[in-house]
Amino acid sequence: MSRVSELPQHAWAPELCEHFDANTASPLELKARGIMAHAPHMANANAEFMTAAFGGSVLSRRLIELVRLRVAFHNQCRTCMAMRFQPALDDGITDDLVCSLEKPAEALDLNEREKAAVAYADIFATNHFAVNDKTFEALKQHFSEPEIVELGVFTAYFVGYGRWLAVLDIVEELPKELSDKSMKAAPWQTRAAVVVQG
Repeated sequence: MSRVSELPQHAWAPELCEHFDANTASPLELKARGIMAHAPHMANANAEFMTAAFGGSVLSRRLIELVRLRVAFHNQCRTCMAMRFQPALDDGITDDLVCSLEKPAEALDLNEREKAAVAYADIFATNHFAVNDKTFEALKQHFSEPEIVELGVFTAYFVGYGRWLAVLDIVEELPKELSDKSMKAAPWQTRAAVVVQG
């Protein structure tokens, strides 16, 4: 059971209902939004940040989603691992591609940019002290400096926000294969992902 209670929709601040259709949202989205409803100013600030970040992004949604899911694995954020964002699906994310994240360096369906981004996310999420000049030299083989900055900010966001969602322990609405906390979870373990419109 989630460690913070979910506010019922009738108690949400009006601004949380703007641009959100509760009728089409998944139970997982409703649960997370209901928890964030305790601090509507934070929920709105987060939504505004992500809207601006994705709206101005030079990186593909496919690449960003691969990084997000790999960080979710390191964070063991089961909520994050269960979700797939529709713009990323529209940009080529498939179940088979997500399965490639189990061994990304060996994956035939990841391009070199994606492999470099995932390798960077691995280091960033597990031992940021190991990120060094060599790490950035490797990134510069595939990314411009503006892209590297964007990749870094997205990765930092996913590490931080994903850890917040992980400690909330929102597992009630997850696919069965991700809700069993007796074993380590991975995004490639489920083909019953929750599609989120954002």
